[in-house]
Amino acid sequence: MSEAVPNLPSPIPPVLLVGCGRMGGAMLAGWRDRGLAASVVVDPAPLPLAALSAGDDLVVAAGPDAVPQGFVPEAVVFAVKPQNAAETLPAYRRYAGRAVFLSIMAGRTLGGMRDLLGRDAAIVRAMPNTPAAIGQGVTVVCPGTGVSAAQSRLCEALLAAIGTVAWIADEALLDAVTAVSGSGPAYVFLLAELLEQAAIEQGIPGDLARLLARRTVEGSGALLGSSAEEADALRRAVTSPGGTTEAALRVLMAAEAWPEALRRAVAAATARSRELAG
Repeated sequence: MSEAVPNLPSPIPPVLLVGCGRMGGAMLAGWRDRGLAASVVVDPAPLPLAALSAGDDLVVAAGPDAVPQGFVPEAVVFAVKPQNAAETLPAYRRYAGRAVFLSIMAGRTLGGMRDLLGRDAAIVRAMPNTPAAIGQGVTVVCPGTGVSAAQSRLCEALLAAIGTVAWIADEALLDAVTAVSGSGPAYVFLLAELLEQAAIEQGIPGDLARLLARRTVEGSGALLGSSAEEADALRRAVTSPGGTTEAALRVLMAAEAWPEALRRAVAAATARSRELAG
């Protein structure tokens, strides 16, 4: 894993964003906050609308044919569902050799995208996660062949607008990355959901159970993020011998409980990511 690329471009040069759902909208909002040159969004039903407020820096097009003539992006960012890649990407082959293609589509490989975009396409594959919506995401990035240093810096700037960026050279790792950080927020949300339900079962009123579950997950994550200690050290610090936490962890850390369930969950998500490469 490499360090972040230095000397990020500022302001961000023209971008063609294909797909403006939750993740595309989060990226767009981050770019505009950092200063975005006149750019284009292609989406027949763009969302979230707040990211698309009126301004001279943005044109919204319903499809690739509606992109203004003469617009020359330095990056084309694919934020569409991976299942739609085969029908979406070929329309943007005309930008190969002129722009870097940045994809956040889960499972879609560099080779598979090159087949759709042409041999001259410079492609960077990335996997962000949903905390990007509040600028707290983490994105793992893998460059394809022919990506220049300047194009890497541009992709770094585009992704740094939504959180932390880490680069890897081995594309095969992205399937496991997808399973851990891409899908990971859902695991955390499930923890909050189950903790709330368990609190209610122990007689805690619903509103208080929800507050306790959410704030415990949120505060623990913030503590983990701000601490130099390892996660297991923080866990041990909360676990007094013979106390209530130890009793709970004895259940959760049983071989057939969380350790096995989480391994199976990540393995299942990794396998699905590979299947999406089709």
